[in-house]
Amino acid sequence: MTQQLPVITDEARSPHVTVSFDDKLAAHGLQLRASEVKVLQVNVGKLCNQACKHCHVDASPKRTEIMTRETAEGVINILRRFPVPTLDITGGAPELNPSFRYLVGEARALRRHVMVRHNLTVMFEPGQDDLAEFFCAHEVEVVSSLPYFLEQQTDAQRGGGVFQKSIEALRRLNAVGYGVAESGLTLNLVYNPVGAFLPPSQSSIEADFKRELLSRCGVTFNSLYTITNMPIKRFLDYLRRSGNEERYMRRLVEAFNPGTVAGLMCRELVSVDWTGRLYDCDFNQMLELPVAPELPQTLAGFDPSTFSARRISTGAHCFGCTAGTGSSCGGAVVSD
Repeated sequence: MTQQLPVITDEARSPHVTVSFDDKLAAHGLQLRASEVKVLQVNVGKLCNQACKHCHVDASPKRTEIMTRETAEGVINILRRFPVPTLDITGGAPELNPSFRYLVGEARALRRHVMVRHNLTVMFEPGQDDLAEFFCAHEVEVVSSLPYFLEQQTDAQRGGGVFQKSIEALRRLNAVGYGVAESGLTLNLVYNPVGAFLPPSQSSIEADFKRELLSRCGVTFNSLYTITNMPIKRFLDYLRRSGNEERYMRRLVEAFNPGTVAGLMCRELVSVDWTGRLYDCDFNQMLELPVAPELPQTLAGFDPSTFSARRISTGAHCFGCTAGTGSSCGGAVVSD
């Protein structure tokens, strides 16, 4: 008897999308299946020092969902057993998890590449003064979201004072070598649109950010990634409040680009939530849309060979990753 994919939550559907994502793929002769698992993306919890308007995690200082040390040890045990090359740590603000530095240190001791989704302002929280030096000592790749190179737009999305703190954090990272030519320390920025529209050309806005941040603030970085705002959680709430949901969803569907499918992040990634449950991506995780039911559902049963070539669980939000030049944790999927 054929097993069905997980029941899609209401938020993974949309009354404004008349074709399912899988049907759209099929119309182009495509299926969405994983390839080799190259990234273990671990969400260590929803606690954050910010509460951004676009956040797909619904993270905030009030959240109590935090990965335990036992689950963090389970992550490291997976890296000991299997040669997954990259550990991508996210949150919330992952640095606020008590096991964050344990995860980084153990993964680097195993010679894994470690990426941290770092919001910059967490550097000014108690006990985090040495974050730049910690990242440097462990050669962590730092990926930081910055809404814009101007204060007004940044603070509108993230709250008053965030821009100035973010710039100071970038200066601290530059001071230890991050984003500096030939240092070997990678600092990449992430741009999410401040509104109900798709990102501009990645190469064009990267050039704008590099020019403006250098001239205005004396800050340098390596690359900028553009990421489409997913129509889930806080951003979906914003779309509904502003009357933009139907228009935004229609825009995502109309901008579907079959050329992005081969490069979607879910094909090379497995997402782990704060309890150790498994998902195809961080967005599915937030919608509680698990991996296909024939697969192990928790970290304890994870084996990369089992998850290679798996069927990817999908919903209406997936159109966000295939619109235009595509969107992934590493920015655009295809060239401008």
